[in-house]
Amino acid sequence: MNKRILAITTGILVAVAAIVYAATTTITVKGSDTMVILSQRWAEDYMAKNPAVSIQVTGGGSGTGISALINGATDICNASRPMKSSEREKLKQRYQSLGVEIKTAIDGVTLYVNEKNPIKELTLDQIKAIYTGTITNWKQVGGPDMKIILYGRENSSGTYVYFRDEVLSGQDYAQTMQSMPGTAAVVNAVSRDQYGIGYGGAAYAQGVSFVAVKKDVSSAAYEPTAENIKNGSYPVSRYLYMYVRNRPSGEMKKFIDWILSDEGQSVVTKVGYFPIR
Repeated sequence: MNKRILAITTGILVAVAAIVYAATTTITVKGSDTMVILSQRWAEDYMAKNPAVSIQVTGGGSGTGISALINGATDICNASRPMKSSEREKLKQRYQSLGVEIKTAIDGVTLYVNEKNPIKELTLDQIKAIYTGTITNWKQVGGPDMKIILYGRENSSGTYVYFRDEVLSGQDYAQTMQSMPGTAAVVNAVSRDQYGIGYGGAAYAQGVSFVAVKKDVSSAAYEPTAENIKNGSYPVSRYLYMYVRNRPSGEMKKFIDWILSDEGQSVVTKVGYFPIR
């Protein structure tokens, strides 16, 4: 009798486990390293309220995420830049869809310097000249007579593309720039290098100093604060996007709707980025 009860009990447990497993929906999210911290926090908070949903978040860069979306290797792509028309065309060829773009947050692209660096502000033209290699010494912008050490992102990064297109006006980076695998790596390098400079998302600026940015020599300098981003004073801001292949439905739609809700947008602020409204 005990063996029979044990067998029945075991059968029930296996059946329940199978039902629970079947009820679990897995959503994969891949792409922008800028968005990894934010996206992981969204996933954690959402899963805590929706235990039947499993959300897996990985980085790799916006370009990597977009390629994964095109290849069917992820459900959602995080991107810190808009998709290119050529990328949308690849989606169309494979899925008969140009994809769906969702603006999820705003980022003030931040210039980082070492905390010992006396430079507190730069114009957009000075930043462009530094990163294209025209300005190579800190004394040229009012700092010490020391060589500027450039840190930036690798070319699969949406931040790399955005900074090149919007700040460098499409010009190539100086060959001396050291490409780092993620924004955290840029910040870590600058925090250890008294004469280094880097760029990346505002939420990553720990152990380094902000550089306030001026549109031109006659303008005021602004830091990437919530107020300055909202009123348009800070001159280097951008949207952070999610892309999906087709109009979202089911659990994916519920997750994205939650991200765009007041609760989801409050996470944006907590992490250090800026809500879309």
